[in-house]
Amino acid sequence: MHTPLRKHWQVAAPISDSAAANLGEYPPLLQQLLFNREITTPEAAQRFLNTSGSLHSPCSLKGIGTAVECLLHAIDAGEEIVVYGDYDVDGVTATVLLVQLLRVYGAKARGYIPNRFDEGYGLNIEALEGLHQEGIRTVVTVDCGIRSPREAEYARAQGITLIITDHHEPEEEIPDAAAIVCPKQPGDEYPDKNLAGVGLAFKVAEAILSARPLPGVSAADWLDLVAIGTVADVVPMTGENRSLVKAGLRMLQTCRRPGVCSLANTAGLNLGAIRSHDIGFIIGPRLNAAGRLESALDAYSLLMQEDIAEAGLLAQKLDDQNRYRQELTRQMQEEAELLTGGGNGNELLFIAHPDFNMGVVGLVASRLTEQYYRPSVVATKGLEFTRGSCRSIPDFHITRALDQCSHLLVRHGGHAMAAGFTAKNENVPALEKQLLEIAALELGGKSLRPVLQADMEIGFQDLHPRVLEYLDALEPAGWGNPETVFVSRNVKVISHRGMGNEGRHLRLTLRSGEIVYDAVAFRQGFWAGQLPPEIDIMYSFEKNCYRGRESLQLNVRDIKPTNQPD
Repeated sequence: MHTPLRKHWQVAAPISDSAAANLGEYPPLLQQLLFNREITTPEAAQRFLNTSGSLHSPCSLKGIGTAVECLLHAIDAGEEIVVYGDYDVDGVTATVLLVQLLRVYGAKARGYIPNRFDEGYGLNIEALEGLHQEGIRTVVTVDCGIRSPREAEYARAQGITLIITDHHEPEEEIPDAAAIVCPKQPGDEYPDKNLAGVGLAFKVAEAILSARPLPGVSAADWLDLVAIGTVADVVPMTGENRSLVKAGLRMLQTCRRPGVCSLANTAGLNLGAIRSHDIGFIIGPRLNAAGRLESALDAYSLLMQEDIAEAGLLAQKLDDQNRYRQELTRQMQEEAELLTGGGNGNELLFIAHPDFNMGVVGLVASRLTEQYYRPSVVATKGLEFTRGSCRSIPDFHITRALDQCSHLLVRHGGHAMAAGFTAKNENVPALEKQLLEIAALELGGKSLRPVLQADMEIGFQDLHPRVLEYLDALEPAGWGNPETVFVSRNVKVISHRGMGNEGRHLRLTLRSGEIVYDAVAFRQGFWAGQLPPEIDIMYSFEKNCYRGRESLQLNVRDIKPTNQPD
């Protein structure tokens, strides 16, 4: 019998009297949800609920003026411009955005996306050397480059005008490039530091169009790409990110881009009702599948595609790759769990294996972190180098931990919760040892139990269709603005059964008072056959559309026996 990892439930405090008075024009339930998101004034509520699109002028981004000058000079000189991206969804969407914008100006522009398996993440000298031999003299990066001082030095020596646009955390040494646009670099005054790579590319597009307007062309024409890349990159869904994604979702509903329409059709997704959740779990994984298994060029080609028939073929290929990726992830996760020895008692999990597929190590690391609530490092060993992907928990900044090990690494980069690295094989044992020591120092003695946040306790009698309108008003959701989650207690289990492959998920029928709801609990099939008759549930309330029929259902995040402490 599987023993689920016990999670700590934390229900938000009730709204204060002053905030309730300020938000008096809204229904009580919506007042509480706004208060939970630190929105306590009518002005803030109006902005949060109604604003969409760009919020800040790109002019306050340090270096953007120089970047625009360099790009316009290259356009006027008839130079070919290469947009150097990354193989994840954020990097691919940013590459497509900037290539298409530059082509609108008549530029000879093309994308370059490194191969995950041959080149690894980010700028590399071999790629710059090849581009130089082709006669390329202007390269603009998107979603990479801020941690590439050696590559910038090489580009300058070869006479390449290198423009870096990147949203990642810089190291102490800032690359010596022709221009750098990064809101996290020292001296930058841009008010929102959390833009994704595609959001930053959008700001560059805004700046170019401001400097040289084109009739009938607006940066907003690419907001659909901004929404896809921003959601897929799991940056905070607050501030300008949320506003841009909200506008981008509206554009996606109009189905303007053949590649996205074809991908949605292949996946059975109704774009007319698309939400951020659909990007994160349907669109994003399929676009990512190309770069995880072969080359991200298929995803790039799909988003660039104008021919609907060709787009359909590419979409089907990505859908097939995603199915294979899912099976590969499952197999690797099982192998990784065996190698960890059930978590092995350490504060950090570190698994490196020559048979692991580099394209899915990040997904396996995510699953391990979810299962054991530990920072996880999963890597594949090549002939000379080990390439790894890391996922973490809120108490442990994984990129800062890698920074402390930089002497053992060829390259690395990432965020607080996710990172990647390349190391020489002979340095891997020392790297594992040092990361384990850092984790023991920072996490030792802490109760490593995941904390699940809920917005409020509610009874089934209060779940009515109008609640969905309130939840829609809070969209788009994501990190920093999570989906609304409720807790209901003393719920009676009428029936339950496993569903999906090998019964990995759970389908339930639940009753509270006289009201009955159907529910699903993904990745919780282990409860089948061992559910007590009464349970407490943490869940989201949603509309389920299946074969043209709509119904209301509960999407259960966690289950515990009634009367078990939170």
